Amino acid sequence: MEYEITSKFIVLIENIYYEHFIFINHIMLLSYHGKGEVIMVLTGAHYIYIIFMVIILITMILKKESVVPCVLGIFCIGLFFTNSLVGALNGIFNSFIVALNELGGVILIIGVMVALSKALEENHSIDFMVKPFAKVIKNPTTAFFVSGIAMLMMSWFFWPSPACALIGAIFLPIAIRSGLPAMGLAVAINLFGHGLALSTDFVIQGAPSITAGAAGVSVQSVIVEGMPLYWIMAIVTISVAFYMLRRDMKNGKFEQELAVARDTEVEVKDVGPKAKLSVFVVAIAFILDIVGMYVFDLKGGDATALLGGTSVALLIFVDLLSSPKECLDKVSQHIIDGFGFAMSIFAVIIPIAAFFYLGDAPVTAVFGDVLAKGSQGLLADIGMALSNAVPLNKVAAAGIETVVGGITGLDGSGFSGMSLAGSLALVFGNAINVNVSVLTALGQIAAIWVGGGCLVPWSVVAAAAICGVSPIELAKRNFIPIMVGFLVTTIVAILLL
Repeated sequence: MEYEITSKFIVLIENIYYEHFIFINHIMLLSYHGKGEVIMVLTGAHYIYIIFMVIILITMILKKESVVPCVLGIFCIGLFFTNSLVGALNGIFNSFIVALNELGGVILIIGVMVALSKALEENHSIDFMVKPFAKVIKNPTTAFFVSGIAMLMMSWFFWPSPACALIGAIFLPIAIRSGLPAMGLAVAINLFGHGLALSTDFVIQGAPSITAGAAGVSVQSVIVEGMPLYWIMAIVTISVAFYMLRRDMKNGKFEQELAVARDTEVEVKDVGPKAKLSVFVVAIAFILDIVGMYVFDLKGGDATALLGGTSVALLIFVDLLSSPKECLDKVSQHIIDGFGFAMSIFAVIIPIAAFFYLGDAPVTAVFGDVLAKGSQGLLADIGMALSNAVPLNKVAAAGIETVVGGITGLDGSGFSGMSLAGSLALVFGNAINVNVSVLTALGQIAAIWVGGGCLVPWSVVAAAAICGVSPIELAKRNFIPIMVGFLVTTIVAILLL
């Protein structure tokens, strides 16, 4: 046995020499444990990656932007692999291109969907969409859940940020008249929109695309495998939040606010035939898209492409119907607004995602064939080494994934930390041989529910502002329900691993 190991080691060293590698550490060496187990020997590149992952995590905990640490991490890894200042600098830009290629489809679909929502907002189609709900809102309970469900539906197709202002403005007077305080409406549209809708993101698939890409799994697997976790998190969190709200209402906490609001008149805007026709066409088009996805088995990028192309066609139709003479200018302006919104979200995500993508296959697209034969990527190798060094188990992996996912959301974005959440899921999944997709969904949930707009005060501003409540108070009210949701969801995830 010793002779066999020595022979293999000599052959490996000869290969290193003949392939003219400057640094031996550029090759991933395989050694054998006393019991015959294969152990991955980490190189300098792996340790650089680990160090910068820790630095990025600390930066997020301190509520600072993590773009600079990510760029420095890319530079140091590039310097190690290329042994060249020029190569390292090229690597920074090339890694951005790789990240942009990975996220480009997501950015585009969000841009065109927001552009369409702008067009529908201008011709009051949104008012017509929501107007029927006013007839069924008769008490605080129906106000809470009807407004929340309306926010959920709108957010799935148009994303929470643009949907928040529309739903909030329309539902606020109706909800207050029915006995639901402004804080109650803020909680409803916040948890249903920025929590449930954004963490699932079934239609646009922006969130699962980022986490799935970093975890090296398909978007479809993250959605399907994570389905129990998405709904458990939503049901538990929203139920606890509603219970606490009703308790405070019974204790008279919002009585003064509601007493003033009862005497106000509810103004419902009249909509014309053009708005009604727009709503009908948009609804039919999206229904046909869903049917088409099922009939033709369109998933992932193909499904996104169908939805995006339909949205662009609908944008032109709505603007042409509403403003025939100004259609050309209107369409251009709405696309500018939509893409501007999308880029404002993803501008800082691209450098962050670029660093975490280097932990997987894209490292070869940036620096060439620099990994040794048998290496599955920096993150996978780290996971292999971790499994031999740390007694990881399902409980530890799920707990760490939830905590780290939540911490990465402290920057108030939610999206910037999902690459890290996906990468950790890949590491832990390979280390203890569990379902990577379930861990990925768990990290995605934690990152979004904290930073996507539900827990960090500066990320709940949209919902708080439209309802006229304090963002700090809204974040405080969401805290206990979300923590309970995390606990229950993590326990379920452990059972599913």
